[in-house]
Amino acid sequence: MQQSLFFYDLETTSFSPWEGRITQFGGQRTNLDLKPLGKPVSVYIKLTADVIPDPGAVLVTGITPQKTLSEGISEADFLELFNKTINTPGTTFVGYNNIRFDDEFMRFLQYRNLYDSYSWQYANGRSRWDLLDLVRMTRALRPDGIKWPVDSDGKATNRLELLSSLNELTHEKAHDALSDVLATIEIAKLLRDKQPKLFSFSFEHRDKKSVAALVNSREPFIYTSGKYPSEYEKTTVVQVIADHPDRAGVLVYDLRHDPNTFAKMTPEQLVVAWKLGRDDPGDRLPIKTLLFNRCPAVAPLSVLDNASQERLKIDLSEIKQNKEALEKLKDFPQKVISALKILDQQRNRRNITQSDTPVDAQLYDGFFDDSDRENLHELHNAKPTDINNLDLKFNDRRLSELFPLFLARNYPKLLTVEQRKNWEAHCREYLLGGPTSRLASYFKQLEEITSRGKLTTDQKYLIEELQLWGESIIPSDDNDEDADLNK
Repeated sequence: MQQSLFFYDLETTSFSPWEGRITQFGGQRTNLDLKPLGKPVSVYIKLTADVIPDPGAVLVTGITPQKTLSEGISEADFLELFNKTINTPGTTFVGYNNIRFDDEFMRFLQYRNLYDSYSWQYANGRSRWDLLDLVRMTRALRPDGIKWPVDSDGKATNRLELLSSLNELTHEKAHDALSDVLATIEIAKLLRDKQPKLFSFSFEHRDKKSVAALVNSREPFIYTSGKYPSEYEKTTVVQVIADHPDRAGVLVYDLRHDPNTFAKMTPEQLVVAWKLGRDDPGDRLPIKTLLFNRCPAVAPLSVLDNASQERLKIDLSEIKQNKEALEKLKDFPQKVISALKILDQQRNRRNITQSDTPVDAQLYDGFFDDSDRENLHELHNAKPTDINNLDLKFNDRRLSELFPLFLARNYPKLLTVEQRKNWEAHCREYLLGGPTSRLASYFKQLEEITSRGKLTTDQKYLIEELQLWGESIIPSDDNDEDADLNK
């Protein structure tokens, strides 16, 4: 099996992976030496009549709904291309903040189009890797040989376009998916060339088994995460205090902090401390969930040389003292577990009190069973013209609800009269339903952006296109059976 890296990036209509849509997919395959394999990929994906883009996202990317319709392909056609030519055995998918952003959009894309949402990242020798946390860890532990950017306030920043510009790397157009991909590959080469040991260590410890082996020694280790403060380069020394009760991961304690501060707190008080923001008064509970399958940036404590200790303001004697204090608090881990369960109950209660969650957002409500997987396999092996004739009986309610949406979004010309009516009803409810409709909020947002003034010619054009898009997807009257599904 040939091992390769596939660097990819997405441009999207919003930050929400279920409500937003991918408008552009860019990618380039390389070998393990970062040399290109094959041609780069750049694909626009059509938006459908039930999508309201975030104007702010469009102003950044410049990709209008109209552009996706004129130059793009449907989600179903893109996924056919993806699964046939990109999602090959032995592929490691790589990006810049892909774990928390791009991968989520890809999962919801697959779910929405009736594919398995997970196997593309683990089956047949596949895996994933994220360069952002490696960049953070390199800046924290081994910064030599690389120029590191700061923002306008003088604070450390690791934005891709700033990092590539400062190091004079090719990055023709930020927020173009393919251009960002090519810049990410250049960043990978820079990290490999300047700090090869750390680069190789990160790559070799990207899978959950190697991560679990490293952190389950129950010895302190280095952990870099966006959740930690920038003043410490997003990096600290942590200690595992307990296995996560529900997920494949652990709860880790930041050993910069004296655990005796929290020792006498009840689970309920720990919940309050856990929920404190960085600017809130009081001591925030310094505990974080580390998930094995999220490619966390971890390293043994031995990599912390004198220069790194000074840079990160880490006092190893204080770390040792806090570790010993933590080990004496025998009932503390169980109180933390109890606090975590209270937090989960509070989240569940909030979810129950909210309105019904759209089926598009229900990806994480469970896995599909083997029978449904067979039905999905049959569906994707059928010709589009035969899909409506398939006798598919899904066990999972979500699939029964998703199927007509999948059909309408990708094959509108194949809809029966009844299916067309149901699709129009879906669009009407989604766009106009509720006390304040999504479309009304959208038009108000466009009006507010316009009223601020100081728009460039290009920005004015984008706003005009967004206005036209909103007008074009206003649902027609119930009796209008000839409504254009491809507006």
